[in-house]
Amino acid sequence: MRRTVIAGNWKMNMTPSQTAAFIKELAPCVAGKDACDIVLCVPYVDIATAVEAAKGTNIKIGAENVHFEEKGAYTGEVSCAMLKEIGAEYVIIGHSERRQYFGETDTTVNLRTKAALAAGFKAIVCLGEVKDERLAGITDEIVSMQTKLDLAGISAEDLKNVIIAYEPVWAIGTGLTATPEQADETCGVIRKTIADLYGDEAAEAITIQYGGSMNDKNAAELLAKVNVDGGLIGGASLKVDAFTAIVDAANA
Repeated sequence: MRRTVIAGNWKMNMTPSQTAAFIKELAPCVAGKDACDIVLCVPYVDIATAVEAAKGTNIKIGAENVHFEEKGAYTGEVSCAMLKEIGAEYVIIGHSERRQYFGETDTTVNLRTKAALAAGFKAIVCLGEVKDERLAGITDEIVSMQTKLDLAGISAEDLKNVIIAYEPVWAIGTGLTATPEQADETCGVIRKTIADLYGDEAAEAITIQYGGSMNDKNAAELLAKVNVDGGLIGGASLKVDAFTAIVDAANA
């Protein structure tokens, strides 16, 4: 059985003190709700605080990005070793905002993913089509190509620590959401691509999240789809009641 994973992506929000207060409030709300894995991916400066605040709870902590080199002249970047030492367990890689604003490509996503897996992280690898690609009817080709490029050279064994987050870019921060049918269909295309690359067993085992504006209102319907194994949650992960409702939907 593949695991459902509900992961919050805080983006550039929350100070360390706000992080501690948030987790203190969230922890009792999600305690014992173990039908899904619960992850908060937070800004670098919040990670150590989040790890400490989450001790003894069922909340795991991750980072929003990581560099692929061990060290060096990469001003502003953070390495796997740095994240490991402060207790992060998950890393988001290739989020659409990293691709859109900071020049991330499938090549660098692949390098970051390999580095994260080699360091023992669980990698949440993001991919998805932009609006023009959806309108042109080439969504399937785009997500299949991205899956192949982002996972190039990654072994079947390492794939066990990969989570795919399908993000229709046109649905992030726009208030638009793919219909449950669209989400299920495209996650199914990604799963078929995994089957072509690694075999049916690997495809059935991999967790594929939906990451396009999932919230407390639409989570239950999205999570009910056979190929949607959780969510990468943006704005709703910054609100305790909304994030709890999504976790509840995953435990229903």
